[in-house]
This record gives sequence, structure tokens and C-alpha cells, in this order.
Amino acid sequence: MSFDQYLISKKIDSKKFHQAESERFEEWKEMFEQMHVESFTAHKKFLINPIRRKYLLEK
Repeated sequence: MSFDQYLISKKIDSKKFHQAESERFEEWKEMFEQMHVESFTAHKKFLINPIRRKYLLEK
């Protein structure tokens, strides 16, 4: 699973997230590539929802 696919699964618009917070996006992407998906989710558990609220993926 790629980082973009992961963000989609969490209903986060990766383009909006990257444009608005490119530094955080790149930091998360690098960390995601080094961890298992479940470990990444557990590590960022309380940060994913605020990011989702800011950059909600619209269908």
C-alpha cells in the first residue's frame, strides 16, 4: 500500500494535505514507508482525525 492509498483509506485528500502542510506530509510519508501500516496508524492515531477534518476527501 502506498502512502496516497493509505490517505484515501482514511478519507484524507492527499493533494490538499500536501499543498497545505508539505513538511508534515513528507515527514509522515517517510515514516509510513519505514513502518507497518498498523504501526503507523497506532503512532498517529490522535493526529489522523484532525488532519481528516482539515483535508476531507470529497467523492
